[in-house]
Formats: sequence, structure tokens, C-alpha cells
Amino acid sequence: QVQLQESGPGLVKPSQTLSLTCTVSGGSITTSYYAWTWIRQPPGKGLEWMGAIAYDGTTYYSPSLKSRASISRDTSKNQFSLQLSSVTPEDTAVYYCARDLRVGVLDFGSWGQGTQVTVST
Repeated sequence: QVQLQESGPGLVKPSQTLSLTCTVSGGSITTSYYAWTWIRQPPGKGLEWMGAIAYDGTTYYSPSLKSRASISRDTSKNQFSLQLSSVTPEDTAVYYCARDLRVGVLDFGSWGQGTQVTVST
């Protein structure tokens, strides 16, 4: 059974870069055709698909975040990461990593527990 675990700072200052890592166990992030995804949920709002990195390393981003988001991976550690630059308080949210069946299918069979990130001075 695949397990995902987010890690990273819980507090980020405005204008700085938010960095999160998802560690995957029980399965390889290079296994066809999964897409390793970042999703967030701001307080009082719904889930927002942020972007994904596919099994072959191809990255995909939400158009609303494309200029600020970057997703990368370290296959030797079976991890993938999110960097979100120039954060504002509107980026405060619970951030989840998840495994999608394929990019854009939105069939998330496995989720991390989520990590709260607050953007504040």
C-alpha cells in the first residue's frame, strides 16, 4: 500500500518561497502511469489542484499558479517537492500530496495527511 507524507515549514513569510516535500513509501514514483500531485485547501474553501509530476518526470501546473509553482522529484529518495514563490496570505492552506491514476484523471487513490502552511509575518 502506497503511503505519502508531506513535510516542510508550517510558517512562511510573505514574499518568500514555500517549499514542501512528499515522501512516498510502498511504491515507486517512476511507476507508470501515476501522477504525483499537489493539492491545497485554503480555510473555508474547496480543494485546489496545483500541479503534478508524472511518472516520467513531466510536470503540469494549474494555469493560475504556473508562474509561481515548481514541482520536482528525487527518484533516489522517492520524493517529490513543491516550491511556490512570492507567497501571500492567500496561499495559507492545508497542502496535500496525492497520487493520481494519471495526470488530470483526478482519481486519487492515496493521499498524505496534509500539512498546514500559514503565510504571515
